[in-house]
Amino acid sequence: MLSLFRKLMPREDRFFDMFARHSRTVVAAAEALDQLLSGQDIEANCRKIVDLENQADDLTREVLTAVRLSFITPFDRGDIKDLIQSMDDAIDMMHKTVKTIRLYEQTEFEPGMREMGKAVVEAAHLVAEAVPLLDRIGVNAHRLNGLVEDVTRVEGRSDDLHDQGLKDLFRKHGASGNAMAYMIGSEIYGELEKVVDRFEDVANEISGIVIENV
Repeated sequence: MLSLFRKLMPREDRFFDMFARHSRTVVAAAEALDQLLSGQDIEANCRKIVDLENQADDLTREVLTAVRLSFITPFDRGDIKDLIQSMDDAIDMMHKTVKTIRLYEQTEFEPGMREMGKAVVEAAHLVAEAVPLLDRIGVNAHRLNGLVEDVTRVEGRSDDLHDQGLKDLFRKHGASGNAMAYMIGSEIYGELEKVVDRFEDVANEISGIVIENV
């Protein structure tokens, strides 16, 4: 009955614009992280990610405020909150990665880290494609489910890159006894893996919304 009532009432379509703006911010941060890991303008890209994370926080607050003030939302209020917060968690994790890179003054990154940076960009673009499709869930359900599966595949590949990266670090630094280099590298690998994990969380939220509204 509530679902039918929601369909009959005028919708608050501004949510989709806010979702799209947030996803574009996340994509920009992912691309900056990829450039950073490639050794390009490291400090400038660190600053860019921090600035974008602040913008994403503002957009998240805007969405949460709109949820409280809107009479009718396009889908469940709890789902809206969970979706935007999971998107925000992804860029928060990128910010945390930047903090680690700055803390240990890292300027060179392992090949596996660079590959994980590309996985982050791919996952961000998949989410950015999926979010606007929630405007017409029924029509776009098939494509949304496909994008969710694509994010899951990226996350699985990221897990493999993480595991191989740790092995490579051990081979590189184990024999020389450079425990600090291994520790720093493993921490960065772990945080990059968590960035992609957060995108999988977004994909899971999208999947749940599709299931509930189709």
